[in-house]
Amino acid sequence: MENDKKEYKLSGMTCAACAMTIEMVVKELPTVKEATVNLATEKLTVFPKEGFTSEQVLEAVKEAGYQAAEKGEQKPSDYAKQVAEKKENVRHMARRIWFAVGVTIPLLYMSMGSMIGLPLPAFLDSRAHPITFVLVQLLLTLPAIGIGRGFYTRGFRNLAKRHPNMDSLIAVGTSAAFLYSLYSVVQVLSGHYSFVHQLYFESVGVIITLVLLGKYLEGNAKGRTSQAIQSLMSLVPSQATVVRYGEVVTIDTEDIKLGDIVRIKPGERMPVDGIVVSGQTYVDESMMTGESVPVEKSIGDRITSATVNQTGSIDYEASKVGSDTTLAQIVRLVEEAQGSKAPIAALADKISLYFVPIVLSLATLSALGWYFLAGESLSFSLSIFIAVLVIACPCALGL
Repeated sequence: MENDKKEYKLSGMTCAACAMTIEMVVKELPTVKEATVNLATEKLTVFPKEGFTSEQVLEAVKEAGYQAAEKGEQKPSDYAKQVAEKKENVRHMARRIWFAVGVTIPLLYMSMGSMIGLPLPAFLDSRAHPITFVLVQLLLTLPAIGIGRGFYTRGFRNLAKRHPNMDSLIAVGTSAAFLYSLYSVVQVLSGHYSFVHQLYFESVGVIITLVLLGKYLEGNAKGRTSQAIQSLMSLVPSQATVVRYGEVVTIDTEDIKLGDIVRIKPGERMPVDGIVVSGQTYVDESMMTGESVPVEKSIGDRITSATVNQTGSIDYEASKVGSDTTLAQIVRLVEEAQGSKAPIAALADKISLYFVPIVLSLATLSALGWYFLAGESLSFSLSIFIAVLVIACPCALGL
């Protein structure tokens, strides 16, 4: 049992701090020897000890605020499904970004345009129509918050579970900016028009839009990771011709069993590994060996999955199927290579675990220091608090 390796599919991670949190809580289980999380492929690998059960891991991950599912043998159709899901997710994120940009640009123009001499419509003049000015900004900010609502649900949830991540920084920073701006709106509505210059709505919109853009780029990168695997898996035909009980039938490659006799015609790819039992042909093995000259195959010769039959027809007995084929082992090596970390990357992951709590603490101390020690106003101190959080928001360590 100790030499076995268990793999789980993760969801809900948004940055390196999330990955390190899951690693930490799983490693704390007494029945776990080692655990590693691959943020790019969203996979958890566990090396168990005596008495290990998957339910322990699933429960620990759930308690940390994420979701995990036991990962079975990956089939070619599974990789294709993952790529399709990630493409759809990226398209959905692109639509959200365009909507966020649509409300953020007018918001930024209203708040900053006058500083560089850009004209505003008369009804949006902050001096002549302060109430209209603040209400329009509020109405433009609400859709941006709605688009970025995931940051708040994940961020505050992880903060409550004492596992803050990058979403927690975004949620706390933008919430502070929005609530203070909302307070300023109330003051303007009450007749205190000087508060018209103490709005931070544009910060909320810009932060959400830029972080969404970062998530979109990260989603594209993750999608390419799955596409690389799918490109390898696509080398295997989805269906194969086998001889069973004297009859020639066409079945899915996934249904080929050990000992099946596979019949291959010229131009077809080999679905599984095996040994030639009848016929003679030449096989293009360049995708495996790099050798461009076709190799002659006759009775007793070994066949490798995903290679291409050239001239003759052969029958061969399946000796390795499913995850045991040569191509499946190559795919496994590629996945392990994608999951491996250089020493500097492992160090960055460790830092990210403590990065968010430290930033939250520094932001709070900075704001309190300016307010109580330097005697600055609440507005100025709050701007310091928001600035520290906002600067730390982009998940550079995760990328």
